[in-house]
Amino acid sequence: MRKWTIPSVLFLVCLLFLLPDQGRKIQAHAESDSDAPVDLPKVEEKIGAVPSGLSTDSDVTKREAESISRRSLRANAEKFEFQAEVSRLMDIIINSLYSNKDIFLRELISNASDALDKIRFLSLTDKEVLGEGDNAKLEIQIKLDKENKILSIRDRGIGMTKEDLIKNLGTIAKSGTSAFVEKMQTSGDLNLIGQFGVGFYSVYLVADYVEVISKHNDDKQHVWESKADGAFAVSEDVWNEPLGRGTEIRLHLRDEAQEYLDEYKLKELVKKYSEFINFPIHLWASKEVDEEVPADEDESSDEDETSESKSSEEEEEEEESDKEEDEKKPKTKTVKKTTYEWELLNDVKAIWLRNPKEVTDEEYAKFYHTLAKDFDNEKPLAWSHFTAEGDVEFKAVLFVPPKAPQDLYESYYNSNKSNLKLYVRRVFISDEFDELLPKYLNFLRGLVDSDTLPLNVSREMLQQHSSLKTIKKKLIRKALDMIRKLAEEDPDESNDNDKKDIEESSDSNEKKGQYAKFWNEFGKSIKLGIIEDATNRNRLAKLLRFETTKSDGKLTSLDQYISRMKAGQKDIFYITGTTKEQLEKSPFLERLTKKNYEVIFFTDPVDEYLMQYLMDYEDKKFQNVSKEGLKLGKDSKDKELKESFKELNKWWKSALANENIDDVKISNRLADTPCVVVTSKYGWSANMERIMQSQTLSDSSKQAYMRGKRVLEINPRHPIIKELRERVVKDPENESVKQTAQLIYQTALMESGFILNDPKDFASKIYSSVKSSLNISPDATVEEEDDVEEVEMESSTNEAESLSSTEDAPIDDANTEPSAVKDEL
Repeated sequence: MRKWTIPSVLFLVCLLFLLPDQGRKIQAHAESDSDAPVDLPKVEEKIGAVPSGLSTDSDVTKREAESISRRSLRANAEKFEFQAEVSRLMDIIINSLYSNKDIFLRELISNASDALDKIRFLSLTDKEVLGEGDNAKLEIQIKLDKENKILSIRDRGIGMTKEDLIKNLGTIAKSGTSAFVEKMQTSGDLNLIGQFGVGFYSVYLVADYVEVISKHNDDKQHVWESKADGAFAVSEDVWNEPLGRGTEIRLHLRDEAQEYLDEYKLKELVKKYSEFINFPIHLWASKEVDEEVPADEDESSDEDETSESKSSEEEEEEEESDKEEDEKKPKTKTVKKTTYEWELLNDVKAIWLRNPKEVTDEEYAKFYHTLAKDFDNEKPLAWSHFTAEGDVEFKAVLFVPPKAPQDLYESYYNSNKSNLKLYVRRVFISDEFDELLPKYLNFLRGLVDSDTLPLNVSREMLQQHSSLKTIKKKLIRKALDMIRKLAEEDPDESNDNDKKDIEESSDSNEKKGQYAKFWNEFGKSIKLGIIEDATNRNRLAKLLRFETTKSDGKLTSLDQYISRMKAGQKDIFYITGTTKEQLEKSPFLERLTKKNYEVIFFTDPVDEYLMQYLMDYEDKKFQNVSKEGLKLGKDSKDKELKESFKELNKWWKSALANENIDDVKISNRLADTPCVVVTSKYGWSANMERIMQSQTLSDSSKQAYMRGKRVLEINPRHPIIKELRERVVKDPENESVKQTAQLIYQTALMESGFILNDPKDFASKIYSSVKSSLNISPDATVEEEDDVEEVEMESSTNEAESLSSTEDAPIDDANTEPSAVKDEL
């Protein structure tokens, strides 16, 4: 053992001396390698110069390919550390601000548009900043690299210097997420969000590595790159082709974001979010074209064989001409070839930026069809194009569609989607801002473009912005003015005095009946607006239309009704029901029609709710003619009649003690009907009771509180009532008279629109009355059926059962004759 100890120790000591020296050699070798030239192209000393001029040699192409395929930071780049935690940063972006990934493209196109706006503004005072050739083209280009999974967005905007890249794309890190949240809580100014670079950082929703190549007129071309792992790097660009001026962003897409390499998907997103950007947006799109190529010898011989099938005469005629053509033109064939070219995606012009006087009706119609994705030939019923100035500046275009969607009212209170698109500086933000317009105007189509709202925010945060209230107020006023104007320009809506002037106008025929069409499609929305919007209730009431007892089937407004009111009439009379035909025969209208009063027909179920909110109009109260409180002037004989029927009213009320009758009175609304049942002024009408009972989730126990008190009003001039009074005077305890009184009440109840609580009882009284009129004894009974019939039925049933069982049973005896089988059956 001692023999091997000394050599082993000496060997270990030598090894320790050799290892540090070898490490220093490896380190020196690595440093010498890093300092060695890599055949980089020479860069001119002049600021803004481009490597190798404007040429693209093989070395540049090779370096660019290497740059594109890389997913790691460049070794010689200047690195910077994000001060804020990236996980916290991404949490804010993904969870708080952005609800879907698609809008990263919106943000990048918006940033590109801003850069183009800046260079265009500078060119107003210095045209040389634009440069010449392609640099002068202010456009946005989108390109796909499916092989390397890269999406590129390039603009020819102002570009960024090295300092700009560090400052603009690192702001959110320098500010820190805590400072961002703190400022939001203290100031509440959503415009601060744009200062934190949130819009750009949405790229990390779809990419795990991002390169920003940018060239400013005052600096060289630089590359900003980051993997959102807490660091980014900036270096001078000696790998890629020169941009000339502008910025190109390369997104190395995640595996789960490969859908953004689809041309159709990108076209759809640009159409949705950036259709009205001021600058052209081009996509490097594929296209299949037919191309003539030289035909193979085998194919040419096949063609010769097919040509032999022609007739000999045709061959002789064509031989000479074919020979000459064959000598001049070689034989070719047509093949499909895939080519690539720049395709313009935003060809629709933003007409709301133009002067309304310069836009034609055809342009408005075309714009509406594009905006609403409605490509029918029908024009919108009306539109309003305006600009709002003041604290909040915005431009808007509103359209009234020619038809209502089929599901407009099916999910009225559950749907948050609005047909009004919100743009900020021509960038689409959302169409789910139900705060821009109230629900009752959600049938309107259009858009709002504001320069004062912040761009880089989510729907949830923008809803709290104070400017939205101002925008909403102005939009409602403009929308109602547009609908009012539609009515005023309709010849059918004008008064007789104005019809002559309107008929002389050239477009009167086109506008004729337009408001009636609007009302049939969207009238319910106006009624819902009266219920929901107390501020604009009077404006909406002017837009109401209905039929009346004097309108001859045409629609009438409240203003027209008031203009036809009788002298001394203080109330606006109306009646509610299911159909106009039913209401025209209502006993409640008898005296009113006789005295030439006009009564409004409300046949829509929502009208019952409407009239609970519309209490008056132009200092005129509304009066339901089926309720208490109807006043038609005083009659000198009223007191005498009340006194003469006082005993009958008292007796009748006691006879109907079980019928929930509050009172029996003399009626001032009947002419030919013996009696009707009216309800209290603030309770439910008969029509409202029927509506509530038909509700799926109605609670009958709770409805009892809202049912109005019922009052039986009798017609003192009707012979039935007179005869009943005489019989009551003779014998008030007569059961036959009481039965008759109850039958009259139940008949009046049904005729007044109420639902009978006990239809069986009513039917039995009717049958008793029929017996009496036919002189049939009240004790007559129905004949009972004979028992013989039941026995016969049982025997026939037994025969049928035996027959079926015999048919199903197998016949075992092969010698059994058919006649014997028949006899057995």
